[in-house]
This record gives sequence, structure tokens and C-alpha cells, in this order.
Amino acid sequence: MEKQEKIQILKDLVAIKSVNGNEKEVAEYLSKLFKKHGIDSSFLEYDKDRDNLIVEIGNRKSEKVLAFSGHMDVVSAGNAADWTSDPFKPEIRDGKLFGRGTCDMKSGLAAMAIAMIELKEEAADFNGRLRLLATVGEEVGELGAEQLTKEGYVDDVTSMVIGEPSGYAGIVYAHKGSINFKVSSLGKNAHSSMPQLGVNAIDHLNDFYTRANELFRSETHTDEVLGDFIYNVTMISGGEQINSIPSEASLEGNIRTIPGYDNDLVIKKMNELIDELNQKENYRLTLTIEANKISVKSEKNSDIAKIAQQVAKRQVNVDIPMVGVSGTTDAAEFTKGKQAFPVIIFGPGNETPHQVDEYVDIDNYLEMIDIYKEMATVYLA
Repeated sequence: MEKQEKIQILKDLVAIKSVNGNEKEVAEYLSKLFKKHGIDSSFLEYDKDRDNLIVEIGNRKSEKVLAFSGHMDVVSAGNAADWTSDPFKPEIRDGKLFGRGTCDMKSGLAAMAIAMIELKEEAADFNGRLRLLATVGEEVGELGAEQLTKEGYVDDVTSMVIGEPSGYAGIVYAHKGSINFKVSSLGKNAHSSMPQLGVNAIDHLNDFYTRANELFRSETHTDEVLGDFIYNVTMISGGEQINSIPSEASLEGNIRTIPGYDNDLVIKKMNELIDELNQKENYRLTLTIEANKISVKSEKNSDIAKIAQQVAKRQVNVDIPMVGVSGTTDAAEFTKGKQAFPVIIFGPGNETPHQVDEYVDIDNYLEMIDIYKEMATVYLA
């Protein structure tokens, strides 16, 4: 495939507004691209206009399966006026392609798809299978990865590469878990001049806020690879009008967990705190867990990790370390499959995901196509 066609494929994908949904259009584009090159694909519907895409090449009789994975959704571009150029009309400037999703992670997804196409056209001799799992809803809970895992699409996988943006800064083999939570407080309305007749939902919510901060921030819990456990409240709302005692209030937050201080333990502690506070008169607090993604700690010296390092050294002459990160990925769901397998996160990109003027270096994108190709041929040799 010619260089300009590879760039155009990425531009086409970025131009599709798959903001927290509408992934079907991305899946259909990729399916047509694969079909053009004689490769079949299949869809797994998650919801209206939201389809995962599954593609496979290689020797179907082999038990060795390397999975490539990338998500098709992107986050909102925010205020388009803040961008130098239209976030959904990708533009090349100074060797960089700008647009929402260029970095996170349509460049990784496109690189994987093109690598598969070129391997098929080169009649690469695989002692195994190469499978692409293109997912929906990664940005809002790893929805597609969860569905694909439950449907058995990773049950026979022996290694996985997720093309999230890492650039050459590090190959990720571990990441923190993530919990999105909401605490609601119910009280009773009254006139603000007669507070004794009401129950102030904000006061009770504030008790949780203060106690939870003390509980989760009084001690430091650290993992040698992933760093510190993190607890944050990020949204608060409550009250109806300024001269009324509020009958409702709520807060929401995000927690980043580590293996030694994991999701189950944190949720247990939060429930215990809620139960303790609800013993007080007129307290009605409830906890809702809106996302619960476990931490991932794969094999640092797995075959696929070593191959990635060796191939990158040959292709771009860079020594890439193995690292852990705070951000979560689809690996949190994929690793719940029937059998354990090593996962690495390795893809084109930089530190601009979710930012204004997000971009990917075109050279990095094109280099990753060749890196993915060699990784597959070495692993499936």
C-alpha cells in the first residue's frame, strides 16, 4: 500500500465523528477496506449504530492467536473554536496530523488494520492466527471489550497488543484500575429560615466527602510499577434554590486502584463508611458504582513484550522500556477471558489524547505499521 493511501485511511477514520458512539460507521469503513483487499470481517452489535468489528487472518488450525485491538470511539472535541483547525477535518502541519482521535487512537487502529492487509497481500506464512478486535465504547467503560470477552472472542487468545498511544516512550504492561462512583444524599425540604423543619442533604453529603477524603488520603498505598493509589471527587451538585434547605445532593468521583489496594477493597470500605453514616438520624446516603475496571499487571518479560522491544530496536533503533501507567484500557476487560494471556499496550502517539489540537506524528504512525507487521510474523513464526 502506498504511503499516501495509508495517510488517507487515517484521515478518513478521523473524519468520522465517533464521539462516545456512532462506531458502526468506523466499523463499516474498515470492513469495506478489508473486503477490498480480500479479507472477510464480521460485526458484533452492541447497540444501535454501535458495532464491534472482528477480523482474522492466518492458519485457523493453529492454537496460537495474536490479538490486535483498538477502540473506534473518541471523546468530545470540546469547543471547536479552541482548535487551530476543525477537529473532524484532519489537517497535516509540520509532519503531524491534527484532529480528534488522531492520537487516541485511530492511528493505532489504522496501523493495525493496514499491517494485517499488507501481511495478507504478502502471503505471510503464519503458524497461527492474527485477529483484530475493534471495539466500541472504550472511553465510557470499555463496553465493547466487555461484550467481546463475554462472547468468547478472547478465550483462545495467547497474546494481545492494544494500540493505545504510547509512542516510543514505553511499552505498557501494567495499568491501574478505575472506579467511577456516585454518592447520593436524600434530605427534606424546608424554608431556609426554618432549617429545623428540614434535613439538609448537602450537610450529610459533606460528611461523606470529608470522611472519605480522610479514609483514602490519610495513608499512601503504592505499587512499585504503577505508583500511588488515587482518590478524587470530581463533580458535586445539590439544592433546588437558595432559600430552601436542600432535599437532594450528590457527588461523583474517580478512583485509580493498584493491585495492593484493589477495587474490591476500596468498594468494601466505601460501603462500610456509607453504612456507618446512615446509622445517624435522618441520614440517607447511597453508593452507586458506575464503572469498575480492574488493574492489569501482565508479564513484563512475556514473549510478545520481548518481541515488541526487539522489533522496535531493529525498525527505529530505539530502546523502549517496559512501563506501567495510570490510565485504564480495554485490557481491564479482555484479561477477564477464559485463559490468562500477556497484554502489552503499544501504539503510535504522544501526550495529546483528549486535548485541544490532538495530533499524531505521521512518521510514527507509518513506522508502527511496519513494527506491527514484524511483531506478528515473529510471534506467529
